[in-house]
Amino acid sequence: MKTMLKAAGRAIRSFANDDEGAQVVEYALIIAVVSIILVVALRNLTGTSFDGFIDRVAECLTSSATCA
Repeated sequence: MKTMLKAAGRAIRSFANDDEGAQVVEYALIIAVVSIILVVALRNLTGTSFDGFIDRVAECLTSSATCA
């Protein structure tokens, strides 16, 4: 039992010291911010409300008509 607790303690310490997961979170945050900026920029270019923009994107993705 004591050996198992020591192994569990080492595993927890190793997990706490591992910082590779932090890089994944940082990349995810960067992607989220860039995505938000793109959505806002595209919305301003189309000159519609956000709901209108989403409806237009959905229509372009679901229909075979060209969206310009």
